[in-house]
Amino acid sequence: MYTSAKPYFYGTGRRKKSVARVRIVPGSGNVTINGRDIDDYFGLDTLKYIVNQPFAVTDTEGKFDVIANVRGGGFSGQAGAIRHGIARALCTADESFRTPLKKAGFLTRDPRMVERKKYGLKKARRASQFSKR
Repeated sequence: MYTSAKPYFYGTGRRKKSVARVRIVPGSGNVTINGRDIDDYFGLDTLKYIVNQPFAVTDTEGKFDVIANVRGGGFSGQAGAIRHGIARALCTADESFRTPLKKAGFLTRDPRMVERKKYGLKKARRASQFSKR
């Protein structure tokens, strides 16, 4: 567990079923997710890119270390939740970041969720194959 006397900024991010608790600390740009490095945690470069988007928008790459605890959902939802949490934490760090982050859409909770399965169907909308006889 990471403990430090340094001041940190906190943000909670959510996406689909994932919830991320994110702390950003002034540092060298290290990203730790559930005690593991981002390269170990996310295999795809697109997911790493998603996580680092708020820093690119605010020109703060390499200025903050990220410590994130994330639970629930899959990798894509977790990456989106971490991005949301980082964006919220950056807003508490500096209020001037709010405008570019809001314009990029990183402060908005993505409301899209999985549609529930309906009775009589195989999935949410997929019906069984039609046959005349």
